[in-house]
Amino acid sequence: MTESGDLTGRVALVSGANRGIGLEISRRLAAEGVTVLVGARDEEKAGRAVDEISAPNHDLRPRVLDVTDEESIEHLIQSVEREFGRLDILVNNAGVALDKGVSGENIDLGVVRETLEINLLGAWGLSQAAIPLMRRNGYGRIVNVSSGLGALEDMGGGAPAYRISKTSLNALTRILSSELRGTGILVNSVCPGWVQTGMGGSNASRPVEEGAETPVWAATLPANGPTGGFFRDRRQIPW
Repeated sequence: MTESGDLTGRVALVSGANRGIGLEISRRLAAEGVTVLVGARDEEKAGRAVDEISAPNHDLRPRVLDVTDEESIEHLIQSVEREFGRLDILVNNAGVALDKGVSGENIDLGVVRETLEINLLGAWGLSQAAIPLMRRNGYGRIVNVSSGLGALEDMGGGAPAYRISKTSLNALTRILSSELRGTGILVNSVCPGWVQTGMGGSNASRPVEEGAETPVWAATLPANGPTGGFFRDRRQIPW
């Protein structure tokens, strides 16, 4: 049981959920009684992911989702509305890091555009599509999986596209949280830390289980929980 109480009957959508942090977030939410839609661009990969983490009484369902494709987003949200009539939790986890070791001085702007398309606009479009369903039921939790590399407070060089995409994602969190205040929808950014995933690499300091803790916490906040914040290890951090 989470701090937010009984989550049975809630419906969650996790993007980029076929591996790594997204997969672990899906597993943990399902263990709380949430029906979890495991989003991935490839139907077969989504199905394998569900098979990997399935357990008794876990309701996990694979779903095809390409966050860069407006039709894919629209099709999925329409199917969620028809099947469940609600969407309570959205975890914007899909992301890429395409510019490791590259400088802002020399980066190909095409890489910047591709990064923003996935890391920022993908989360933005999915949030836009999900919010009406959340408003309908007066309940919603939107979790934007960000990174400390996007914090302006100690912004450094390198990986400029990734950094800027996450800074922008944090700004989107602030905008949506302000606009949705009083609706029952809480919007927060989270930094999972440097996690041992395909993106983070095997030398990362945190296992996937630890990286998923704060996103799951933000996805299951009680009604009086924070909104518009940036969190790591369940504590607000500057950005």
